[in-house]
Order: sequence, then C-alpha cells, then structure tokens
Amino acid sequence: MTHTLPKDPIKVMIVDDSASIRRGLRMLLSADQDIEVIAAVADPFEAAEQMRKMVPDVMLLDIEMPRMDGLTFLGKIMAQRPLPVIICSSFSEAGSRTAMRALELGAAEVIGKPNLATSQERQEAQIRVCDAVRAAVQSRRATRRSAPRVLQPGPKHTADVVLPPPTPNAARVPRTAPLVAIGASTGGTEALATILKDLPPDAPPVVIVQHMPERFTMAFAQRLDGLCRVKVSEAASGDVLRPGLALIAPGDHHLLLRRVGSSYHVEVVDGPYVARHRPSVDVLFRSVAQAAGGNALGLLLTGMGDDGARGLLEMRQAGARTAAQDEATSVVFGMPREALRMGATDQALPLDRMAGEIVNWGRKNVAVDR
Repeated sequence: MTHTLPKDPIKVMIVDDSASIRRGLRMLLSADQDIEVIAAVADPFEAAEQMRKMVPDVMLLDIEMPRMDGLTFLGKIMAQRPLPVIICSSFSEAGSRTAMRALELGAAEVIGKPNLATSQERQEAQIRVCDAVRAAVQSRRATRRSAPRVLQPGPKHTADVVLPPPTPNAARVPRTAPLVAIGASTGGTEALATILKDLPPDAPPVVIVQHMPERFTMAFAQRLDGLCRVKVSEAASGDVLRPGLALIAPGDHHLLLRRVGSSYHVEVVDGPYVARHRPSVDVLFRSVAQAAGGNALGLLLTGMGDDGARGLLEMRQAGARTAAQDEATSVVFGMPREALRMGATDQALPLDRMAGEIVNWGRKNVAVDR
C-alpha cells in the first residue's frame, strides 16, 4: 500500500523553559525523518522573535513559563496567527486542569512531559510526541498547509497482546441491558463533550477510550461531570455499569469490559501499546464485543490512525450496532475513515446526531433480565 508523505518535513517549534525538556523533545522529534525542529526556545518572547523569521507547522508549548505563561501565549497565537499547538505539560493536578483549559482555547492536543529514563519509556515517548505532531498537522486547525495522510512508522501491536481474540465458535451473548462504547483521539475531547452533554440522566451506560495521558483523564472526566446530566468518572477496576454513568479509561492504562450474569463492570489493566496507544480503543472494543455482543452500540470518533477500526469490526461481527463520525464534523478523519473502509460500519453520522443515536439505541433495547 502506498502512503503519501509530506514533500517537506513538518516544521516544529518547541517552547519550554526547561533546557532538559527541550533537549529531550528535540531528540525524540529529530529521530523522525519527516519532522524538523526549527527552534527550541525558553519562553514565548523568544518564540515570537523566531516566528518573525519562520512560522512552524506545529508548536509544542509548555504551560508554566517565566515572563508569559503558555495559556496567555496560546490565546495570542489563536487570535493573531492560528496554528496547530500541542500542549506539553506536567502530570500535576493543576497542570491537568490548565491543559483542559488550553484545549478549550484551541490547542490541538495535550501530551505529558516525556519520561526518558529507560529504552521502553523513550520508545513510547517518541510514539506519543511524533504521532501528536502528525495528528496536529492533519487536524482541521492546520490551516497553513495541506494535511497529508501520513503513515505512523514503527511497530504496532494488535489487541492480541492484551486480550485473546474470540474463538470461532464463541457462544452468542444473552440479552442484557444496553450499553455504549466510544473511542476517540485528536478532537475527541470536544466531540465527547458535545455527545455527553446531550444525554439524559437515564441514558445507557457509556465506556470511553479517549487518547490522553495519565492523570489528564481524571481532570477531563471532572470537567465533563460538571457539564453533563450523566455522571462522568475516570474508570477504576470493579466499577459497575449503570444507566446515567459514563466511564473514561485512565490515561496510560487499557480498559476492559467484563460481564457477570446480566451486569457489567470494568477492569483497568496494564500492557503494551496497542495500535500505538495506551489506552487503546481496539482493546476496549474487543472486550465489548466478547462481553456484550449485540447488547452494545459502538461509536468511533475523530482521530488519526486506525485504532478502534478493527475492534469496531469485531463488535459488528458480534452483533453490535456500529457507527463512525462523518468527515465533515471530524477534526481528523483517520480512525472513522479506516472503520468505514474495512466494513466495521456503513453508517457515518455527524457529531450532532450521536447523542440521539445513543438515546434511541437505549430505548429500543430494553433488558429482558436485569
């Protein structure tokens, strides 16, 4: 299969007051032949000076910096010269809340400061940082250049490394209460807010994988909980699904659905990156296919790459109803496109119809035995 690469490297500017973080990010990005670091500066004033010479395709921006904080600089960028900005923040509680605010202001993505202590951590950090840069270029906010479809390089595990595939003669799942599984990546924080805010308090339970770093998912869940009529929480092992509850996979962990009798609970597990992500949508969707079968509705939202497409196909093959976000409302159409291409769904829905799809699904599928 032929994949289109940019004619020129993606030009990246790093803005962080820590010299060690600047060195680490430069090392990770420079190892990718399709990415060029054009500047690594200590604060927004130096960044503004560099931007008079060359405007980057993507900016990696810290939040806590001297002279001017990242949020203020982000606001100025979006008002004066919009470009894709990736927030690179610490895992602190305060940093996580501020990063959520950055997404509201127009940041394309949030990633954590890289940990480079071991070879595995360096490899995972490079995947996170480089994929975030690629996704930012492909996003609808990338107005300065065309958005090529780029293949993410490197190894990519399937869900098999976390959860075995179903056996050919697996028994069909008995009817239970309906539930919803959603996967999202770049642009997903806004998409999920749009969907969950429109759900009634008695909506079917929802399990979610949003590609987001550790601890940021807790801040994200808390923010949504304050906006929605359903209860939104970061998932913990043993949490039982019930109507009016939405559970978000914690960053850096996979989320599995388990069935006990006619009820469901979740399990949070470690494991390798799957489809270059942890948490992985493919892992969640496979577990939903096996545990819930035709009792589930699967929705795959905006995001780069193909995480979730194979899992959505497994859900459909197990009898679940499936749908993908349409191109017009996706920030990045990669994941939904792959799902449609491989036949995981034939239904592409605009974002504003997703909540209605969930409500209708719940009303049409009432459990026989609760």
